[in-house]
Amino acid sequence: MSKVILGIMLKQRTETSPKFQDIISDYGCYISTRIGLHNADDTSCSPNGIILLETISGSSEKAQELEDKLKSNIDGIVVQKMIF
Repeated sequence: MSKVILGIMLKQRTETSPKFQDIISDYGCYISTRIGLHNADDTSCSPNGIILLETISGSSEKAQELEDKLKSNIDGIVVQKMIF
């Protein structure tokens, strides 16, 4: 059984994150780990962010479905995939 990790870059994350959250909520049962990364300090917060999603073993079809849905519904998103 394969394990899929999606690396996602959200540009203008304050505008795109609500739609992103709606989409990944539909796949919550297939996501085992979610890590969000962005630069922030006391005076500013990065407009872009990177999210890593690890899917559960054996859910490669759902991971592909999620990737396709993200790419077709969010402008400026970049998705890269690792399969183990």
